[in-house]
Amino acid sequence: MKLVMAQSNLTLMGGAERVLLKIAQHYNAKIYTAEYDRRSTFEGFKDIEIEVIGKGLPRFLPYGRVAQGLDYGLSFYNFQVKDDYDVINAHMSPSHWIRRKNGKVLWYCHTPPRDIYDLYKYRLSVKRPYQRPVYALGAGGVRIIDQHIVKKIEGIVANSENTKGRIARYYKREDAIVLPGGIEYKDFSSDGDLRYFVYPSRFSPNKRQEYAIEAFKRFKRISRGRGSYRLVLCGPVSRDRGLQEYYTKVKELAAKTKGVVMLGNVSEKRLRHLMGNSTAVLYTPIDEDYGLVPLEGMASCKPVIAVNEGGPASTISDGKTGFLVNSEDGMAKRMLYIIEHPKAADEIGRSGRREVEKKYSWGGFFRVFDREARKIAKA
Repeated sequence: MKLVMAQSNLTLMGGAERVLLKIAQHYNAKIYTAEYDRRSTFEGFKDIEIEVIGKGLPRFLPYGRVAQGLDYGLSFYNFQVKDDYDVINAHMSPSHWIRRKNGKVLWYCHTPPRDIYDLYKYRLSVKRPYQRPVYALGAGGVRIIDQHIVKKIEGIVANSENTKGRIARYYKREDAIVLPGGIEYKDFSSDGDLRYFVYPSRFSPNKRQEYAIEAFKRFKRISRGRGSYRLVLCGPVSRDRGLQEYYTKVKELAAKTKGVVMLGNVSEKRLRHLMGNSTAVLYTPIDEDYGLVPLEGMASCKPVIAVNEGGPASTISDGKTGFLVNSEDGMAKRMLYIIEHPKAADEIGRSGRREVEKKYSWGGFFRVFDREARKIAKA
């Protein structure tokens, strides 16, 4: 089967990019993208055929969501594939807009574009007053185009039940199947406990690094300084001005909290090292679609403490393979429980590892993915 792929950009190292790379390697697939920076994404992409179809970010706009949206949206909306293919596998929005001029599209939906759907009111609220009418008008127009194109897409695979629910809610499509991304669990291991909690994620308001910092502050108060534990925050930082401002805000919060270490972006090897030597892995995004980080923490035999929202609520069995919490206080108390009950924490970590091996192998992923792709190819 000849698979070609579409991805909005390749500029970060995140969960979506991990899944994209694994599929591309499995099918020896070519990737069409609107923006590519080989220095800031996974090294494995250097061995994949990649064609940049973006026209370049509009010069009259600063680098950010608006400029990216215009470039990415127009690039895929107007692009026609010249290569021979059986199936186009689209990923992050708006790469699925490739369906406008091409058929046989299987959309692996990591999430519908949240800025115009579930996070629309939040995004609107943080805009300056004079920006809000323009944002509302633009989001409404993009929403119309997006829903029109999704009606035509031949098949949709959702990365989680949470994402499947959003697809049904915003697109009125009930036919998406759920297929979580896999984990290379053999690459992860527990290498000890160096007395720190780690939260690896790109820096963005919806990832809520400030939640983790506040939980850590409360943990320090209730643990009364026991053990001199640290909190390590790591992840990529976009050049987007709004995200840079958020990163600066988190840095200021970290500087005011003793024991918080910010590392920025780290290599895959160092990320595995940070997880493998941690006391536990924290995860605090707003209603995350799926979330590979909790699974990577489980693969590292570490307890994962995550907010009881979105994907983690499905992948973590509370009290057995990790903990689900509803507040910063709840997270702080679970952090304290872990350091006070090391044997229980160790058993939770081992249970998490067994869960990942059982449910999240790439072999199982590709059995289902290949079946769905061949349906589209034969249609």
